[in-house]
Amino acid sequence: MVEAADIPDTLEGLEESSADSRTRQWVAIFISALAVVLAITSMGGGNATKDMMHASIVVNDTYAFYQAKNIRQNEMRLAADQLKALKAATPQLAPETSAWIDERVKTYLATADKYESEPKTGDGKRELLAKAREYEAVRDHAGEQDPFFDYAEALIQIAIVLASASLVGGRRWVLYLAYFFAGIGVLLTLNSFLLVFTLPN
Repeated sequence: MVEAADIPDTLEGLEESSADSRTRQWVAIFISALAVVLAITSMGGGNATKDMMHASIVVNDTYAFYQAKNIRQNEMRLAADQLKALKAATPQLAPETSAWIDERVKTYLATADKYESEPKTGDGKRELLAKAREYEAVRDHAGEQDPFFDYAEALIQIAIVLASASLVGGRRWVLYLAYFFAGIGVLLTLNSFLLVFTLPN
């Protein structure tokens, strides 16, 4: 596997090639350019992987928080319903007890409504769901980018190896093959960032 850090050693090896000076210079420039693209591709791929992992963690945590809020909200509504049923089943309750039940029912329902939406803190179910969906989009976008970065990196590495081998073996067609792989690698790198097309699911 060729890394960008290995390129100086590759370029030094070109000096020992039997190819003419002009060809050696051109291949050295070509490999140097590919090294730049390889570094960008590796960085993009690493960032896409980090984004995907971070977004997945946030999505899982947010849905867990949402579920906890949902359970607590249901408990509040259930408690209010139980108090309402208790009051309805015992009409002989003392007025202060009846008033206390009414107050507790009101408090429980207000708390349940608060769990539904809390715009100030962003911790309501509605806000949590929006946050989870936002990070799902980030995760899915990074997931679509990642394979293109991988393919591009592999093709550029192959192109570097072939360009070096073309001088050692003195075969022009190997250099053309390097151009071919490099071209596809560069296009895939561009697509990794722009996502003009994506892989089918």
